[in-house]
Amino acid sequence: MNKIKQYGIVVMMLALLLVVGGCAGQQAEEKIETVKIEDMVGREVEVPKEVDKTIGVGAGALRLITYLEATDKVVGVEQFEKRDQNRPYIMGHPELTELPSIGPIHGGDAELIAAQSPDVIFATYTDGSTADSLQEKTGIPVVVLSYGGPSTMERDTYYKGLKLMAEVLNKEDRAEELIQYTEDVIDDLQQRTEDIAKADKPKVYAGGIGQRGSHGIVSTEPAYPSFEFINANNVASPLGMEHAMVSKEKLLEWDPEIIFVDEGGYSLVVEDLKSPEYESISAVENGELYGVLPYNYYTTNFETVLINSYYMGKIIYPEQFSDIASEKKADKIYEKFVGAPVYDQMQEAFGGYKRIDLQQAIKEVENK
Repeated sequence: MNKIKQYGIVVMMLALLLVVGGCAGQQAEEKIETVKIEDMVGREVEVPKEVDKTIGVGAGALRLITYLEATDKVVGVEQFEKRDQNRPYIMGHPELTELPSIGPIHGGDAELIAAQSPDVIFATYTDGSTADSLQEKTGIPVVVLSYGGPSTMERDTYYKGLKLMAEVLNKEDRAEELIQYTEDVIDDLQQRTEDIAKADKPKVYAGGIGQRGSHGIVSTEPAYPSFEFINANNVASPLGMEHAMVSKEKLLEWDPEIIFVDEGGYSLVVEDLKSPEYESISAVENGELYGVLPYNYYTTNFETVLINSYYMGKIIYPEQFSDIASEKKADKIYEKFVGAPVYDQMQEAFGGYKRIDLQQAIKEVENK
């Protein structure tokens, strides 16, 4: 009988311990502090006050996390980031490619994302209903960011997105530092060139601009940001649109004196310029063709836009940029944005800053 009583007492104590343990666990869960924020599509999202683990999905989301020096919080990346590493933020942080895959490009996979248990998900290039669906499937708060761009009109959007991410990740100081640095660089670029009369500026053109893939010489940007920063005489600017595919006839009519080739479309541009009809363009006739690094790769690499601006400035206005060593300037800016001097890797991947010998380039492309 005593044994039965003792057994009963033991059972009751175990049950009590389970109840107490359960309450303690519940209290621990309740201690997770949250804050409410409004994302950039107007959704109210409740996120942890302290975020230790995060994931970015969509073009540019992981890049912004890198800019904020928060790569230690990343617990998974889209498969594209692991497969194609020719972007500065991945070059600067190769450890990101060793993280688990959270699904395909442009949004990942809800099940794979949930398996990594992030505290918050940042998403770009999506809408509220899609974000709601991902949040419901994963049980993890989703914060939608508008990515913006480097142009004057879009830069405020980029800054707002960066600040919102910084608020969630407790990286506000870093965001302010990077925004101020960006503005200082743009001010420097503009001050070097703002007093040059238009009559003293050569006509310039940027070809081979990437837009949902690679394109040839007729692909351009009328509001090409690097040209805007250095007050260049961009022959395409009257078109007044973000991206344009111009006719051969229009390019011949414009007759640019200097052509910059986005090296993301290098081979296609060289193939185009093999055509005799382009020989009469001043830039082609005089050998004023220059390669620049592609900046639009899984959306905008903001630091590369700034870096290209200094190189283009040095070509267009050599006197105003005589103090600039392009490669050193590139690495200084890369270090500021992505934490590493990756110009050599970019040069190896794309060709880097160079004057293009068209005949030599044609032979190289034909032999590939």
